[in-house]
Amino acid sequence: TQGYYSKYNFHGLSSWPQIQFVEDKQEFSRFPTKAGRRSLSRSISQSSTDSYSSAASYTDSSDDETSPRDKIQVNSKGTNDFCVKNIKHAEFGRREIEIAEQDMSALISLRKRAQGEKPLAGAKIVGCTHITAQTAVLIETLVALGAQCRWTACNIYSTQNEVAAALSEIGVAVFAWKGESEDDFWWCINKCINMEGWQPNMILDDGGDLTHWVYKKYPNGFKKIRGIVEESVTGVHRWLYQLSKAGKLCVPAMNVNDSVTKQKFDNLYCCRESILDGLKRTTDVMFGGKQVVVCGYGEVGKGCTAALKAMGSIVYVTEIDPICSLQACMDGFRVVKLNEVIRQVDIIITCTGNKNVVTRDQLDRMKNGSIVCNMGHSNTEIDVASLRTPELTWERVRSQVDHVIWPDGKRVILLAEGRLLNLSCSTVPTFVLSITATTQALALIELYNAPEGRYKQDVYLLPKKMDEYVASLHLPTFDAHLTELSDEQAKYLGLNKNGPFKPNYYRYTFPC
Repeated sequence: TQGYYSKYNFHGLSSWPQIQFVEDKQEFSRFPTKAGRRSLSRSISQSSTDSYSSAASYTDSSDDETSPRDKIQVNSKGTNDFCVKNIKHAEFGRREIEIAEQDMSALISLRKRAQGEKPLAGAKIVGCTHITAQTAVLIETLVALGAQCRWTACNIYSTQNEVAAALSEIGVAVFAWKGESEDDFWWCINKCINMEGWQPNMILDDGGDLTHWVYKKYPNGFKKIRGIVEESVTGVHRWLYQLSKAGKLCVPAMNVNDSVTKQKFDNLYCCRESILDGLKRTTDVMFGGKQVVVCGYGEVGKGCTAALKAMGSIVYVTEIDPICSLQACMDGFRVVKLNEVIRQVDIIITCTGNKNVVTRDQLDRMKNGSIVCNMGHSNTEIDVASLRTPELTWERVRSQVDHVIWPDGKRVILLAEGRLLNLSCSTVPTFVLSITATTQALALIELYNAPEGRYKQDVYLLPKKMDEYVASLHLPTFDAHLTELSDEQAKYLGLNKNGPFKPNYYRYTFPC
């Protein structure tokens, strides 16, 4: 051992040659100069790609910058009832959909079991969701079950252009493209609904924008809707429950967001994986040792904190709910007010579904280089509007990555302009989306086929039996084998041997 250390001189570092720098006395200012910022911004932009999705080559790249609204496209069958970025990329979208189908075996199984009966025959479904390969598998399943579908996007950044093109190629009326303006967003929703001779009778929504638009702009048409299926916290609580409380909800609605199969799988496990993916692709950030505050400790917050903690981050949690706060404490996280840690944290992630969770005053007090992003559905959680003022400079660094620069040179990194990080900046696990998509399909079938009187003009949770059925469809993927109750055991517990195995009030974890 003596020879080993003496040979390489590890104990005598002073004898190593000195490293010479070109400018030994070069000093670095705390913040780059304005000229330096411009140069840095240009160099990063030139070396980064425009898209970080799995279909990067096709989603953002197009030599035709004409707005889809300004041109008429025709698919191979001569139909032009759609508005997408570029129909010629439909072949690539079809390949994306085929890849997604491989990890959505449960939804494909449901399609095969039910397509002979056509339980959605006569259903005219208008949908507003993220338009991805996984959503396309859901849409094609609904069509196979007998439905007519018209679709638009619930997020201006999450549409996979090649997938939208593939849907339009098979005759689905789809109106969406990545990078829509706010005006484009509402134009697409209206175009999706307002078709002469076609009246939707079912709504599948993610965020409540479609429901709100139909309610406000087409009140007579809203009354003809047979059922609404909503899958987001914002859509459920911001629109459905408020309409119901005001006595203005004239159709039955299914709250899919709070179903067990959505809440415990999509919200938790999907976000646990995709939060790291989105942050890494956009910023290349090192998580180890970073101080992160996660606003909200519902299922989305639980997934995000678990992932960040596992990567070595120091994680704080903000919460309004004492039960969720206690859960966070028991899981080893410090529960704080945002103002207590705002000056020291490196990353802020919002997961609440609320508005103004991060205010302009708090953004002013964040340190240089901090990252701000949102994992909730809507772009209301971070007060982005307050940042669009003359004294602040915006620099686009990468696709969906902006530097917001203060007069003193401080910069904050804002991702996706405060919109949903994972679907705007990366991708999400297909298998988990299969669970949600299967739940949505069954909710639509249930509302559409329910006998008169089963559902009143109110908001309902998915029946527990249906939740269990969705879970059972996904178990073969893991070669999982369920234990069966004996007659004696079932009688002892007062259960049906075939379920449901838990009462409707059972939430599997504390209700957060």
